[in-house]
Amino acid sequence: MEHFFRDLRYSLRTFRKSPGFTLTAIAALALGIGTNTAIFSVINTVLLKPVAAPDPGRIVVFSTTRPDGPPVGASPTRFNVARQMTNLFQDVSAYRYGTMNLTGVDSPEQVQMGQVSEAYFRLFGLSAARGRTFTPQEDLPNAGHFVVLSNEFWKRALAGDPHAIGKTISLSASPYVVVGILRPSVETETSLPIDVWVPFQIDPETADQNHYFEAAGRVKPGVTPGMIQPQLDRAANAFRVKYPGVSTMPAGATFVAEPIENTVARNIRPSLWVLAGAVSFVLLIACANVGNLLLVRAVARQREIAIRTAVGASRGRIIRQLLTESLALSLAGGALGLVCGIAGIRALLALNPGNIPRIGVNGAAVGADWRVVAFTALISLATAILFGLIPALSASRVNRFGAGIRERKMRSLLVAGEMALALVLLIGSGLLIRTFLAMRAVDLGFNTHNILTMEISLTGDRYQKAAPLTELARSSIERIRAIPGVESAAAGCCMPLGPAPLGPFVIAGRAVNGTFHGRALMPAVSADYFNVFKIPIVRGRMFTERDGARAPAVTIISQALGKQFWPNADPIGQRISLGRTTQPNRVLMEIVGIARDVHDRTERASDPSFSTIYIPLAQNSDAFTAYMVHLPTLWMIRTRMEPHSLAPAIRNELQRAARGLPVTGIRSMDEIVARSTARQDFDMALMLIFGGAALLLAAIGIYGLMAFAVAQRRQEIGIRMALGAKAGDVRRMVVWQGMRLALIGIAIGVAASFGLTRLMTSLLYGVPSRDPVVFTMVPLLLGIVALFGVWLPAKRASRIDPIQAFRQ
Repeated sequence: MEHFFRDLRYSLRTFRKSPGFTLTAIAALALGIGTNTAIFSVINTVLLKPVAAPDPGRIVVFSTTRPDGPPVGASPTRFNVARQMTNLFQDVSAYRYGTMNLTGVDSPEQVQMGQVSEAYFRLFGLSAARGRTFTPQEDLPNAGHFVVLSNEFWKRALAGDPHAIGKTISLSASPYVVVGILRPSVETETSLPIDVWVPFQIDPETADQNHYFEAAGRVKPGVTPGMIQPQLDRAANAFRVKYPGVSTMPAGATFVAEPIENTVARNIRPSLWVLAGAVSFVLLIACANVGNLLLVRAVARQREIAIRTAVGASRGRIIRQLLTESLALSLAGGALGLVCGIAGIRALLALNPGNIPRIGVNGAAVGADWRVVAFTALISLATAILFGLIPALSASRVNRFGAGIRERKMRSLLVAGEMALALVLLIGSGLLIRTFLAMRAVDLGFNTHNILTMEISLTGDRYQKAAPLTELARSSIERIRAIPGVESAAAGCCMPLGPAPLGPFVIAGRAVNGTFHGRALMPAVSADYFNVFKIPIVRGRMFTERDGARAPAVTIISQALGKQFWPNADPIGQRISLGRTTQPNRVLMEIVGIARDVHDRTERASDPSFSTIYIPLAQNSDAFTAYMVHLPTLWMIRTRMEPHSLAPAIRNELQRAARGLPVTGIRSMDEIVARSTARQDFDMALMLIFGGAALLLAAIGIYGLMAFAVAQRRQEIGIRMALGAKAGDVRRMVVWQGMRLALIGIAIGVAASFGLTRLMTSLLYGVPSRDPVVFTMVPLLLGIVALFGVWLPAKRASRIDPIQAFRQ
């Protein structure tokens, strides 16, 4: 350690004497290490941090695999199957998150709600600071209304009333008895903190097959994975016999129980690992740059190292000194990179990361915990060895004969490697730019401009049936239409680019193989929905105010559904019913219109059109309404001016119609469309940053190499010019030597990109992973940058005065 600290002090003195070299090396390392730290901090928060629960490794999430689609979540019937498997699991709980309204106060507000089974609190380790959590009896149907409050909500809404237990608060116009208050700072896997918790109250004897929540449980001690799946397969077979014709349980489907860590960030995992691979390339380029700097610096230190050797220093002693210098540089770059990386990723996440799970509001949960600090320290140490070992070995050779040739070859190899890595990153960036352009070139099928959207949470007893919801929609739309500047208004469960119920349907008079003919999205909307979004009706008619609850049942279908099920016939006048053939009292609806397809800008590039069956809101069933209002009900208003300018007036009228319920989620449709591609935009922004950094480092690398080569060959170039070489000859010689390295690196990069870009397929939309435009334009761009990097040293070489070169 005494030798190490002596070497460290000497390193710091030498760095002070070479501030240009020191600042350049630290800046390059800070860029490489900082970008890696930034991405790792997100990976750490999203993928590596254990779920906030006791013994999270034994928590599993229940789902059903399907041979013809992605897994589906829990339904009441499947949840009952899971909680009956007491030999395998304990604390099996259903849960979902949404909103409720705090009513009965001067200023009603929307609060975040968790609807959970009584075992949820044990499963995720949430304990009550006051009172208790739910009992099994309170979690049964018709047991009453009970609520557990978060500590923060208790202090905010009830002023920390010490006698709150047993009191009643009004949620969505229904009285709820407060039975408990949780301890402070409860952590959940949701992006927003939960204010109130209410019991799920699932009927143990239900036959409800709707999938609208999640279910999880804890594997009992002593149970192994090999014991779980066979029993789940047997349970799936028994379920298929008990409930024949269930669309999500065809032959080949089965129940699974996955570790919760695998399900929390399933959709974002591929994107994060691609970004992690990209930033590792930036670090390698930075290492190559600093390695080149050290090789150049070793030439200037030949006399110093020779003196050290002459007075008795061994080669190992010299290598240790040089590696200590590399370590000091790397640690300084790592410390700066840690600070800049965390600050930079926080700033990017605050923009719009596209709903990345677990990062908190504006990326607040992403920070520098011990894993991030340890990662930065480890990567700094590895970087010091990576960029410092070869220059140290080269500079410490006692016999320097031929060392200059070896060092030149090594510097050339590093520059070619930089070019190859930079090309791979730039091609990845180019593909994401093309994805960005392809998404914006999609014709959505509706007009997004001058539309304002807002929502109200209608959970509670009042709006569980269709009639009160229909009356609220009618009265509120009348009020909104009377506002000057409003062109049309509609209400419903859904809007384009948003979630919508997906269910089976049956075509009347047609033989069916199974229990239904197909599946479609089924938004329930009011009459003016198509006018608000300017969705053309290509055949038939729109909904009207006459399509009420007592009128004949009608529907409008999308073009895609019409082409699929009536390829050679006219769907107008045909009748369909929602649900399966096994469901009683199905209502036949006449198809009165065909609407233009609405498209989606998401990663589902294979088929952006979705078959849709539009249902008049006034003809919605009570059962569907009870299911629908668990999500906020939407109001959509087309205006004749900038939509946000009318937001206060519209909100006030809507609030009056809804008897003071809070109105939230006020956004323009243009904002919603921008949000729909936020994840892809975030990936593109990061890749552009990484690609730009790689391009800059590669340009600096090739410029530095050629500038040093010209300085070393000054006498040789002077002799060439004295013997008759012209300035253009010298310039072409230097340019060709530099461009030869660049072209070799570009060729290697193109070959590597052909394989590596296949890993980006899940991030692309409407662009092949081997897009010819990108694979042509990006090498050309990098070649131009490289040419600029070698042109300046070549121009300087062509101006060398032979007389001055001889004098030196």
